[in-house]
Amino acid sequence: MGVMNRFMSFMGLQEEEEVIEREPLAVDEEDFGTMNAEPRKNQRSNVVSIHSQKNVKVVLYEPRSYDEAQEIADHLRSHRTVVMNLQRVRNDQAFRIIDFVSGTVYALSGSISKIGGNIFLCTPDTVEIQGNISEILAEELEHNRMR
Repeated sequence: MGVMNRFMSFMGLQEEEEVIEREPLAVDEEDFGTMNAEPRKNQRSNVVSIHSQKNVKVVLYEPRSYDEAQEIADHLRSHRTVVMNLQRVRNDQAFRIIDFVSGTVYALSGSISKIGGNIFLCTPDTVEIQGNISEILAEELEHNRMR
């Protein structure tokens, strides 16, 4: 593990990968002579990644106060996508929560998108968002005004 990877894991920005070492297999004396002459084709690496398949979680969060913003940030640090519904908090509290979570998302190289009235989608860097719902909502509002 390189110095940068160690630093990133220490800061909590990257998960540490566990390294599992396997014991060497017992080798017969007959195979020993042929092993030095030719490398085996089916020989495997001693390092196995246990993070090859992860469960992906999406957290739905409806904070009631600014104090819960840190819990949202903790979910993002754990590489979970968070959908925040800020309709039940006062506007000043909602702005503070958005500011805090936006800073967290920026620090983790993630993204944040508005998907409805006071509803936001916050994703870590491992999740890609395609499309834009905000434009659809704006077009629908304009269409309703023209009627």
